[in-house]
Amino acid sequence: MSRPRLPTAIELAHQLIRERLSPGDTAVDATVGNGHDTVFLASIVGAGGRVIGFDIQETAIQITAAKASGFPHVTLHVESHESIGKYVTGGVQAVMFNLGYLPGGDKSITTRPESTIKALNLSTNLLSGGGLITIAVYGGHPGGEQEATALEEWSRQLPQEGFGVAKYQFLNQRNSPPYLLVIGRR
Repeated sequence: MSRPRLPTAIELAHQLIRERLSPGDTAVDATVGNGHDTVFLASIVGAGGRVIGFDIQETAIQITAAKASGFPHVTLHVESHESIGKYVTGGVQAVMFNLGYLPGGDKSITTRPESTIKALNLSTNLLSGGGLITIAVYGGHPGGEQEATALEEWSRQLPQEGFGVAKYQFLNQRNSPPYLLVIGRR
C-alpha cells in the first residue's frame, strides 16, 4: 500500500483554503503569476462569489485571463498587490500570496518586502472572521531571503488576540524550496 507524501507548501495552502472558502465568498489572489491559484479560488467560490487578482506584469495577467476565461466572476488588475485597497472593501475570506518571480518570466522582476507588507496590512484589515491568508515564501532568489525575514518579523507582530500565525517548512530539502506562512483571523 502506497502512503501519501507530505504536501508541498502550495498543496497545503490549497488544502487550508479549501477548508475555509465556500461558494459565494470573496477571495483575492495577490500575485496571480501563471493563474493556478486564481483558477483554484474561482472554482471554489463559484459564480456567486468573487475573485480579484493582481500582478504587476501584463504577461501574468494575460496568462491568467486565458486560464480563467470560463470564470466571469474573476477580475484581474495589472497592479501591485499593494493596490488591494483600491478594489476590495472587505468581507474577504481568503487571500493567497505566491511570492518570488513569475515562473518562466523575467527573474529580475520579483516581489519586494515593502509592497508585500503593505499588501498584507491591507489584507489583514479586509479579512473576515475565520478568514485565511496564505503566503508561499521563496527565499532562493536574489532578495528572497530579505523578504522572508521581513515577512516573519511582520507576522510575529500580529496581535495574538486577533490572529493565529503558523509556518510550514521542510527542513531537509535542497535548493531553498518555498515554505508557507498562514495567517488566520480569529
